[in-house]
Parts: sequence; C-alpha cells; structure tokens
Amino acid sequence: MMLPDRFTDTAAEYRAARESVALFDTGHYSYAWLDGPDRVRYLNAIFTNNIKDLPSGQGTAGLLLNPQGHILAELYCFNLGERFLLEHHVQVAKQTVAWLEKYLIMDDATLTDASAELDSLAIEGPQAAALLLESCGLKLDAMQELAHSEVELGAIPCRVVRSSHFGSTGAAVIARRALLPDLWRTLAEAVRSHNGASMGCAAWNSLRLEAGIPWFGYDFDDKVIPHEAGLEHSHINYAKGCYTGQEIVERVRSRGQVNRLRVGLRFSTPEPPAPGTKLSAGEKEIGHVTSAAFSPALNCAIGMAYVRREHALPGGTLESPAGAAEVISLPLRSSASSAPLR
Repeated sequence: MMLPDRFTDTAAEYRAARESVALFDTGHYSYAWLDGPDRVRYLNAIFTNNIKDLPSGQGTAGLLLNPQGHILAELYCFNLGERFLLEHHVQVAKQTVAWLEKYLIMDDATLTDASAELDSLAIEGPQAAALLLESCGLKLDAMQELAHSEVELGAIPCRVVRSSHFGSTGAAVIARRALLPDLWRTLAEAVRSHNGASMGCAAWNSLRLEAGIPWFGYDFDDKVIPHEAGLEHSHINYAKGCYTGQEIVERVRSRGQVNRLRVGLRFSTPEPPAPGTKLSAGEKEIGHVTSAAFSPALNCAIGMAYVRREHALPGGTLESPAGAAEVISLPLRSSASSAPLR
C-alpha cells in the first residue's frame, strides 16, 4: 500500500499537526469481521490482550504471537456488540488472516475478510475534537482511547475511533472503501476551516518518532518478542489466562530482562540514517537502526533502534556511519499518551 509522502510542504504539514489539525491516509490498515457465539472464546485464546471483558463500544490493542513468543501481527479489536471488527496491517494481511483461520477449528465463529469493503483515514491535532464536535456532534474528549462510535460525516456513515497516531488528540475514521474519496473531501474542507492541512507520511514519521510510537514492519516484527519491542505494557494483559505464546511472555517477565531493547536515538546530524544502519560501541557492533527522520522539535535526526540492553540507558553515546547517536527517552513531548497508540 503506497501512501503519499507529502501533499505540499513537510514542515508546514508538521506545524499544522502540532498547532491545529492534520488529515492523513491510514490505508496501511486492513479489516476483517469476526462473528459467531464463540468469537470471544476463540479470539481470547490467541490474542495477548483481554477480549473477554471488552465492553461494547470499546477497542483494545494486542498481538498475535507464535509459540516462541515472536510477534506475527499487531491487531486491534473493536467490540460492536454482536460482532468484532479486527484491524491489522496490510503488509501481512494474508498471513494474519491465515493465522486467525488456522485456529478456527472447533469454535462456532466466522472470520470474513473485509479488506475490499472497508478503509480508513485519520485526523489528529489540538483542534481534532472541536472539528468532530462541529461536524457530527461527537464528543471525542469524553471517549476513552480506542472507544468508537457510529456517526455521519457529511451524510457519509462511518465509525470514528478515538485513536492517537502521534501522541496528540486524534481519531481514526473507518468507512466503506467506495465512500472514502467523498469522506476525504468532506474532512479536508473541515480541516482547512480550522487552519489545518492534509499530511503525508514524511511529517507523520517525524511526529510519531518524537512520540516514541513504533510502526509494525519497521520497528517490530516477527524477529522480536514483545518485551524487546517495548510493548509489554500497552499490548499484553497478564491476568487474562492462556493464549498462544504466553509461556514465553511469562518466562521473560519472571526473568525480568531481555538481551536487547528498542530505544530512541538522537543523531548528531540532520540527515537521518537508513534503516538497518549498524550501531557500535567502540569496535563492537551492538545494534541497528530500525527507522529515523528529521525532528523539527530537536532540529536534528532522531530514530529508533535495537541495542544490547547494557547500552540502552538514556545518555549513552553510540557510533554509526551516520555519526554519533545519543540514546534518548521518548516521547519528546508530554502530550504523548502511554495508552496503546497506533
């Protein structure tokens, strides 16, 4: 799925997101419906978060793990009352659906691929709540993170999810794929009326790195386990009972450490290094960069990386072909939430 890098000027789009509101394409998500009387029992047995106690109108973030505890997929589950709406990543959509179907053996539940039916976009920034209140009467500030509601935006039926993609107040808007062009035009006009702007991936990448939000496929994937990726608090419920991969998750928790960790980095130059750039301490290679971008907040490049745990403390200095890199604490801004972020 190719998303636009920018619409006009990356710096202007970044400012709009920080100061007003930005509209951006989240078409890298795919969707599936889960129906049937056993849907709760089935999903709860393979999902790292608690589905059994998820109320209608609320969503939760979690992971699908293999028996070795490695992350196969990041999954968002939204309870619509009589069914679940599942959101996952397009780049592994076929594998995710196949993995979900693998366990649909004895359960009275039906999984339906909705990737051709549904699509999404998002708005975020200080004016996002005011925009939605004016446009459809939805009080976003009164909703919990990942709570969702059916509304009409410009006579277009859609589902709005309170959801932050870079640590500010935001909402994902899910609608039928055929209606998305009209929905984009409706929201783009509303965003402009609030002095906001449409935003591409370049500005979004800077914003989410400043907020310390990892992207699936870039900063975590099937090569890592949740504790290495820093997802052990946002994506896992430790009281829910058994699920695939739980034994490894509990073993790591009881042991209290992993050999490598995802960290934030501040580079000495404005040019971000490429993903995969090696990091070293002295003459010893100790990690690699997963993603990076220029940070307007720090006026330099920042990024994420996996490094050996003994080099993961903030303040440490690492070396790379792109120059020196300081380990920093993320998020950079107090507005970034510790709740599950997309």
